[in-house]
Amino acid sequence: MADLLEVSEALQKVLHHAAPLGSIERDLPAALNEILAATVISDIDSPPYDKSMMDGFAVRLADVPTSGTPLPISQRIMAGMSPTGELKAGTTAQIMTGAPIPPGSDAVIMVERTVTAGEQVTLNEVPRPGQNILRRAASIAVGQTVLNPGEPLTPARIGLCTEVGAARVMVHRRPRVAILSTGDELVEYTQRPGPSQIRNSNSLLLAAAVEEVKCEAVPLGIARDEPSELRRVIARGLESDVLILSGGVSAGVLDLVPGTLVELGVVPVFHKIRIKPGKPLWFGYLPRANESPCLVFGLPGNPVSSAVCFELFVKPALRRMRGEAVPLEHQFLTARLANDVKHRSDRPTFVPAVWEQPHEVLEVRTLPWTSSADLNGFARYECLVLFPPGEKIYHAAEIVSVLR
Repeated sequence: MADLLEVSEALQKVLHHAAPLGSIERDLPAALNEILAATVISDIDSPPYDKSMMDGFAVRLADVPTSGTPLPISQRIMAGMSPTGELKAGTTAQIMTGAPIPPGSDAVIMVERTVTAGEQVTLNEVPRPGQNILRRAASIAVGQTVLNPGEPLTPARIGLCTEVGAARVMVHRRPRVAILSTGDELVEYTQRPGPSQIRNSNSLLLAAAVEEVKCEAVPLGIARDEPSELRRVIARGLESDVLILSGGVSAGVLDLVPGTLVELGVVPVFHKIRIKPGKPLWFGYLPRANESPCLVFGLPGNPVSSAVCFELFVKPALRRMRGEAVPLEHQFLTARLANDVKHRSDRPTFVPAVWEQPHEVLEVRTLPWTSSADLNGFARYECLVLFPPGEKIYHAAEIVSVLR
């Protein structure tokens, strides 16, 4: 096993070759969940004027020395209206939430602490300076940077962009990810398998995983274990930003993918890692003039192995290519086992599990699954529990490492 690459080293090699793609400009309504490629700068002060934070009455401090002070109402300022002029001494201005404060006023007394009778109001509070007033530019100043490259455009940030006049934003381009399954035994998922055949579950599984990371999936279907066909379809896939192949990367007679990739100019980086499931993982890249290289992942054909390798290696690469900040190591949580687990393996093993939280401490329960081909056992997973190599019975309540 000494020649196998460790998981952490394999991830670092993948991320070394994954870089954010170029930027494009998008209208704000189409930019949700994209990653910013340029700063967003405000073209206004926010708020653009001193404004009331409450429905109430704007006053001068000198005019309200005691609680119970009566004052005449000299003007009424609704939201969207401007004051008619400076607040006259010895008067008050009725004001709505969000309306501009009239010049000369020092505070706003909320309406719940007043009693109005016609054109006069009794103020049952002695105000503090600046009470219930939000000053101009208290939130944002004109020319201020409000968002930075690398930040995802969440709904709240979309709202912020509208406030500061960023109707169009520069974002990183989403990677186009070609997906190709290989093998003479495969039929399309819409067909009923014949003798010695299986449905092609990996293509849709991987396409869904790609779309979930906000990237564009380009399905290429099935390529047979025939050199000329394999070469033709792989060449087409290398026109995308990333090519994911499923199957054909082990050491069998018909595992033709690695050799075909090298013939097409793909530079191999590593083949086989110290992991279960997913040992046969192949990774390389195709250099291209004047554009980012095409990253190539040869995933094992068994669907669980393929899904685990996608989670551990492909997903971090795609996230980095679309502009996200991605750590160079997998971020594990610690949790308490909810069940006993009998483990035996010569490699670090990722076991599907679900979250349980009956107490204050995170708990996970491993799912029953038989092999790297067992999608039924894997389909309900919410996280992966990492068990180190060796033979051991892990008992409920033991602490384990968990990958979301």
